[in-house]
Amino acid sequence: MQVAKDTLVTISAKMYNLQGDLMESADELVYLHGHGDIFPVIEKALEGKKPGDTVTVQLEPEEAFGDYDETALIIRSETDFEEGVEVGLSYTEIRGETLDRPYRVTDIADGVVVLDGNHPLAGIGLKFEITVRNVEAVKKGAETIGTDDVVVPSFLQVSDKPMVANIVDDAGDEESEQKTLH
Repeated sequence: MQVAKDTLVTISAKMYNLQGDLMESADELVYLHGHGDIFPVIEKALEGKKPGDTVTVQLEPEEAFGDYDETALIIRSETDFEEGVEVGLSYTEIRGETLDRPYRVTDIADGVVVLDGNHPLAGIGLKFEITVRNVEAVKKGAETIGTDDVVVPSFLQVSDKPMVANIVDDAGDEESEQKTLH
């Protein structure tokens, strides 16, 4: 069977930066083809492929996680945060101010906290090597969207799909479940 709209596709994928450094890899990933769950350029490259086929796709930043936006940086005093602020935490609210998106702490120095609202891979060109492992038809009446049957890794998701991160509220308490980062 070939990759086509409404098929469950199992792939193995490796993601490299344009210098050739391996950044992520995953095996046995399953997604529903033709529903925008992965980058459109990759989905198009996989169209018509069958198990055993391999494709290599290069994405410019605007085709992946977007260009880096310097206006998506916030610099705040460390006193705006409860004790426990650290690099890697993400905030959607600071001292009662709701932010327009999750912001990730990227640096803390001399009482100043730098927060970045860009996706961690924004501004980076990427190369993917993807091997089709299996293709199967979706059974009529099977509810596959939004279930564990369809798993898309964050590094293949379109940019408006979020990455998983720990979100902390303005009280400094880590929320009990993982939230998402755009």
